[in-house]
Amino acid sequence: MDLLSGKRLVLGVCGSIAAYKVAQLARDLTLAGAQVDVILTEAGARFVGAATFQALTGRPVLTSLWDLPEDGVVGHIALGAQADAVVVAPATANTIARLAAGLSDDLLTTVLLATRAPVLVAPAMNPLMYSHPATQANLVTLRERGYSLIEPGEGRMAEHVEGKGRLPEPFTLEGELRAMLGRATGPLRGRHVVVTAGGTREPIDPVRYIGNRSSGQMGHALAAQARDMGAEVTLISSAIAIPPPAAVVFVPVATALEMQAAVAAACTHADILIMNAAVADFRPASAAERKLKKHPETQGMTLELVTNPDIIGGLAARRDLFKVGFAAETDDLLAHAQSKLERKGLDLIVANDAVASIGQPEIALTLIDQHGQQPIARCPKREAAALLMAALVERLPRR
Repeated sequence: MDLLSGKRLVLGVCGSIAAYKVAQLARDLTLAGAQVDVILTEAGARFVGAATFQALTGRPVLTSLWDLPEDGVVGHIALGAQADAVVVAPATANTIARLAAGLSDDLLTTVLLATRAPVLVAPAMNPLMYSHPATQANLVTLRERGYSLIEPGEGRMAEHVEGKGRLPEPFTLEGELRAMLGRATGPLRGRHVVVTAGGTREPIDPVRYIGNRSSGQMGHALAAQARDMGAEVTLISSAIAIPPPAAVVFVPVATALEMQAAVAAACTHADILIMNAAVADFRPASAAERKLKKHPETQGMTLELVTNPDIIGGLAARRDLFKVGFAAETDDLLAHAQSKLERKGLDLIVANDAVASIGQPEIALTLIDQHGQQPIARCPKREAAALLMAALVERLPRR
């Protein structure tokens, strides 16, 4: 089940041109199964109409502090008390100042005083307003009170100036919301999870490389699921065709040696390593500095290959690190996976048919540990990632 399914979310929309982005966020949260109640401030309604949000969420849009009570309870108090999370986006300098001052002079500020749910604030304003000492001091106050804040992006603003103050894209806002909810109640809160993804690219020359068909979809889905479960996530990925999930630490790599170094650094204080990446077993002994040319008399080319390091096998002595490996095979799948589990000192290995899964949107898995096997029927990789992470949580040592 999706983290957002059944969640009661309050979305406060303030008066900024960036309000148009939040319409997409409201739709995405609703499609994920959340009940989204939009509070549209008086200034916010000048940029996006209430009808837009009502159509996207299927819920009445709230604008007035004097709305009718619900079930005999004052409406604004009930809305704050029953919320699982509150998102303020875009949060203007004016709204941020009023929140820092503890004012309750409209529906949004009153709900925020009444809620004990986690609150995510996404500032969006002119760069000069954002950098002003008063705004920065107000943001410090909100952080000290436990609010989660998203750093605005840099770039071209509506006023044809450039600087820091852009509202992040809906994809990022949703990711930060998921991370905040996970940190509040998720089974992996307080844990650091390192996930590797994609297929490494071992250079032959500046143009060509040895690689494989791994798309990185499964690894990125695992990183997103770990984030939703409350973990601090480091994603080490060579996948260049898909964006990383929001609200994770992303470390891009290309080669097996780069991945080995990144994994060693990230695992220094990690609790869990999920080695999903399809790391090349071999690399060219040396890479040409310039593009290798084919001449008319050329009949072929011979490459000398050397063995790449066994990244997860090199961490066998780390008994404090829960290690999950993957075995993508074309023959004798379960036998090869069982052997790898034992040889590399893994806590869990995930076996999958290489031909049927690499680069495909769906996957079938078999989880193998010292106690036996657990199959996961073929399904979309996002769903498979959720099932795999749930199984991992059940196997984690208690602490």
